Amino acid sequence: MDNTNLFEFDSAVAEEYGTICGVDEAGRGPLAGDVFAAAVILPKDIVIEGINDSKKLSEKKRNALFDVIREKAVCYCIARASIAEIEEINILNAAMLAMKRAVEGLSQKADIVLVDGNKTPQGLDAPCKSVVKGDAVSASIAAASILAKVARDRYMLEIANEYPQYCFEKHKGYGTALHYKMLDQYGMSDVHRPSFLKKYFDKKNV
Repeated sequence: MDNTNLFEFDSAVAEEYGTICGVDEAGRGPLAGDVFAAAVILPKDIVIEGINDSKKLSEKKRNALFDVIREKAVCYCIARASIAEIEEINILNAAMLAMKRAVEGLSQKADIVLVDGNKTPQGLDAPCKSVVKGDAVSASIAAASILAKVARDRYMLEIANEYPQYCFEKHKGYGTALHYKMLDQYGMSDVHRPSFLKKYFDKKNV
């Protein structure tokens, strides 16, 4: 998989701005669990083979790259926003909060923060630029997408051990047929997002 264009994009941005931090989130869509985000600063003049949008990679490849990125990054931070925060401020704002925490957790300050999507977290002390489909455009954002995705998947495996009846290890909290089947059987758990399931249960109770 040729990914040199992702690194070329970052090089062009770095020439204009300086040090780049890539940011992405994982877990906006699922019916359960925290939302995760990662921020990463990669060294200049380095190409990490295989880095791409985490959704285009196999689980095995993501796990391998997770270790490589952490080893080679100048610095990185993985952060989250809780189910309670998702319920209080909504999923979009919670994802932005997780991103903000990830950037603020870096040991080095970036000159520009590249954020996947069309919105950026507020209140950061560095300029932010949103990049639509950024995880397929920027190597730094793609690296962040891998860190966030793998970290969240591993967290969902921990939850699966605590709540084995929901089969979280198979669907990672997403609204699959299996997940809804388990919800029909067992109802909501403490790790589900009530606001995501309100309409579903309201319909069932009509």
